[in-house]
Amino acid sequence: MNENSESILSLRLFEAYYRARRNKRNTWNQLKFEIDFEHHLLQLAGEIRRRRYAPKPCIAFIVNKPVKREIFAADFRDRVVHHLLHGSINHIVEGKLIHDTYSCRKGKGTLYGVKRIDKFIRSCTRNYQRDAYILKLDVTGYFRNMGHDILWQKVQKILSGRNSDYGGLPRELIDYLLRQVIHTHAADNCTVKCSTAEWKGLPKSKSLFYVDKGCGLPIGNLSSQLFGNIFLNDFDQFVKHRLGVRYYGRYVDDMIFIHHSKEYLRNIICKVREELAQVGLEIHPGKIYLQHYTKGVLFLGQFIKPHRRYISRRTKDNFYRAIEEVNGLLDTEARIEDEVLNRIRTTMNSYLGILRHSNSHRLIIRARKRLCPQFFFFFS
Repeated sequence: MNENSESILSLRLFEAYYRARRNKRNTWNQLKFEIDFEHHLLQLAGEIRRRRYAPKPCIAFIVNKPVKREIFAADFRDRVVHHLLHGSINHIVEGKLIHDTYSCRKGKGTLYGVKRIDKFIRSCTRNYQRDAYILKLDVTGYFRNMGHDILWQKVQKILSGRNSDYGGLPRELIDYLLRQVIHTHAADNCTVKCSTAEWKGLPKSKSLFYVDKGCGLPIGNLSSQLFGNIFLNDFDQFVKHRLGVRYYGRYVDDMIFIHHSKEYLRNIICKVREELAQVGLEIHPGKIYLQHYTKGVLFLGQFIKPHRRYISRRTKDNFYRAIEEVNGLLDTEARIEDEVLNRIRTTMNSYLGILRHSNSHRLIIRARKRLCPQFFFFFS
């Protein structure tokens, strides 16, 4: 690398660091890095320049909410690299994705996805005046079964093109970092931070500890979210341009097709299955949903029906559980710290933000009745 490229790399790493820490403030990993962050970033830049960078062991643990899942949390310095890659290539990726893939994209996300599917249903039914059917499919173990070599080829394909700008960094350096991130097997390079008994009840089909070599990405990393959009981009293009499906949307491994013909959608299932098989993926056999639009469809935490949307039962149960936890925190004669009040405020605002975009007036009334009097003393 020449002197100019080295300066740009250092600058991009500092920018990536500030993005990476945005939602990780006060975590132990981040604080340890921040104590001497300039030294750590310059050291990281040196490793990358000398092609000596390798991801550090991640932390493996189990979470039980909203469902039991296995998490591999990357070391903070590796999160910085993920943000560096994302900042360098995402603008190129964005230009090649279809409009209706909603995960981890600026201006999109879960609420946007729900609104688009709601709009598709109204459009296909001519504002609920004619028949239409909804097909919802789910990919089995999407991140777990993602092949590293196939992913590498797809990333190279989507980055192909002359005069591409990678934030001033050389393409060869970008490829080097992509190889390091894609071909690292998280389960072989991790520290388990909870009892192995926590894995009890988690099917082997949902664990990276039981995947074939050369397969599987850890859920949650920014890089994995970006790769999740890239890996099925060819499939999305197939659905839109080869199958000609007008009303189609995808969020990671959940996909929805809407058409006025039930038989048309039934025939699509086989074609989708064949296309996914080419990249080592399968439709979840127990999650094939094909119904008339009046039956509604559950998508991204909301149940979409004509003229209305409701939050899912799981979200409602989690909301009630959060209220119980809030009541427990406030049920004390001791002075309640500002940190606790801020945590309560964040939790309640998060759920109210979700409820605000659905038909949940009665639910909010019932929720208010469940809150203890102390809540209204602090948050009236």
